[in-house]
Amino acid sequence: MLNKVYTYLRTPETSGRTIGLFRVLFSIIGGLLIAYLGMTLLAFVLPLRIEEAAIISIMFNTFAWAVATTWIALSFTKMQTLLRFLVPLMVFAVLLYVFV
Repeated sequence: MLNKVYTYLRTPETSGRTIGLFRVLFSIIGGLLIAYLGMTLLAFVLPLRIEEAAIISIMFNTFAWAVATTWIALSFTKMQTLLRFLVPLMVFAVLLYVFV
């Protein structure tokens, strides 16, 4: 059963013209989560007061969300979409745990 799920996730989509609901949902939600975790990490890492760091990280958030969403949506397979969502999310979560 696990092998079937793995092969289903690893096979490329038949049509390159349609993105698919899986990639759309993961790209929007994943891009938002990655952008917010990156924004929070940036606010803690910058050696500024929290008010100044918050302004910089809020401006960074919109650009990061657009870049992350596009990067996740342009994957070839569903497994690649899942990995492009999970790996940066875990990296940012671990870095936030370390820095905070």
